Parts: sequence; C-alpha cells; structure tokens
Amino acid sequence: QVQLVESGGGLVQPGGSLRLSCAASGRLFSINAMGWYRQAPGKQRELVATITSGGSTNYADSVKGRFTISRDNAKNTVYLQMNSLKPEDTAVYYCNAYLTTITTMYAMDYWGKGTLVTVSS
Repeated sequence: QVQLVESGGGLVQPGGSLRLSCAASGRLFSINAMGWYRQAPGKQRELVATITSGGSTNYADSVKGRFTISRDNAKNTVYLQMNSLKPEDTAVYYCNAYLTTITTMYAMDYWGKGTLVTVSS
C-alpha cells in the first residue's frame, strides 16, 4: 500500500508565500516523476508542476516564475514553494507520484488526498 501525505496548505494573503510538502511511503521500489496538481471550485484538475527523478521540471504557464518544485529522493518527498500568490491560485492541491511498488513491480499513478490553499485578504 502506498500513501502520499500532503502538508503545508492554509490561508495566505495575496503576495504571500506557502510551501507544500508531500511524502510518499509504503512498499516502494522506485519513484519516477512526482508532481503537484490543483483543482479550483467548479474547474477541472490541472497540472501545476512536475519533477522527474533526475530533477527535470515542468511548470504550468500560470505559475512559471512564482512556484518552484523540488524533491528529496532520499526522503521520497516533493516540495512546492509558492511565492507571489494570487487569489486565482486558490484550490485544493494534490500530490501525484508515478511509482513502482515492491508488490506490483510496475509503475502507476498514485494521488494524495489534497491540501487546501486559500489566497485571500
């Protein structure tokens, strides 16, 4: 069984910063890409940022220059540093990992339960 546990969400004023964390645990064999997605009320889930095991990153245009994704492979953890937050960044942020478990020995997507980020004055 795999668990992805997010933390770091909350209420922040426009222009402020937050740092999200997501730790993967379980019978893990290897973790390929990890990333963050978000879903605002009434909208579809969208990609925010991804990072491969080698450190290559990809960002949504809407967050480029403001958000930074990073990961600690030794801790099976991915981070999302969010700066210059805007009201339109308000959403539930979900952690994603494309990983292989010892049990299955093939890669598939896993999701966290989400953490709410609210940007409001």
